[in-house]
Amino acid sequence: MAEAYLRRLSRWQAEQQRDAVADVHMVAYQGATGDDHRDRRGFLDRFERQVQRTGFDMVVADGGSLVGAAYGFRLERGDDWWSGLRGGLPSEIEELTASGRAFLLAELMVRPAHRRTGVATRMTELLLARLRTDLMVAAVDRPDAPVRVNAAAETLHSWGWSKLGELPPRPAPGAADIGAHYGTDVGTGGAAGPGSGREVWVRRPPR
Repeated sequence: MAEAYLRRLSRWQAEQQRDAVADVHMVAYQGATGDDHRDRRGFLDRFERQVQRTGFDMVVADGGSLVGAAYGFRLERGDDWWSGLRGGLPSEIEELTASGRAFLLAELMVRPAHRRTGVATRMTELLLARLRTDLMVAAVDRPDAPVRVNAAAETLHSWGWSKLGELPPRPAPGAADIGAHYGTDVGTGGAAGPGSGREVWVRRPPR
C-alpha cells in the first residue's frame, strides 16, 4: 500500500472536494448503527454548514484518492455546542470559547484499509500544529454497553487529551462530533446507538 501524503485544503478547496470527503465518510462509518446523520445527504448538509464556520481548517490524506480527512472550526460566543454538559461548563472553558480560543475537532475519519497506519495521528497533528488556540475540543460517542471499549476515547487519551465531561445524545442531525468509528489507529468497534451520550475531550496545545 502506497503511503498517503497529507495536504491542507482551503475553504474553497474543501467545498470542491465535498463529494470525495463524503465517500470517505460513508466507507468509514459503513455498518454503523446510527441515525440519519450517518447517511450521505445528512453528512453533506452538515459539512456545508461546517465549512462556513469561523476558523474552519481541514487536512486530508491522499493515496491516489482521498483515504482520510480531519477538520474543525472555532467555537464561538453563544455557541450551543456545550449545551447539556453535565456539571456545567467550567468558567475557564467558557471564557476560552467566548474569546474564540477553543477549536473543535469536528470530524476525523479514515478508510478501513488505511487504519492502523498512523494516518489519523498525522492528520490530527498537522491540523492542530498551526492553530493559534488555547484549547482543542472533541466529542466522541459513548458505547451503549459499559463493557465495550471506546476506541475513540482511548486514542484521544493516547494523544494526550483528557476527558472533560459528558454531553447528552445528539439532539438532531448536524451536531458535530467524532463518531465511534473515529478511532482509526486502533481499529473500530461497534458504533454507539442513537440514544448514546457523548464524551467531551480536551487538549491544551504544546507550548
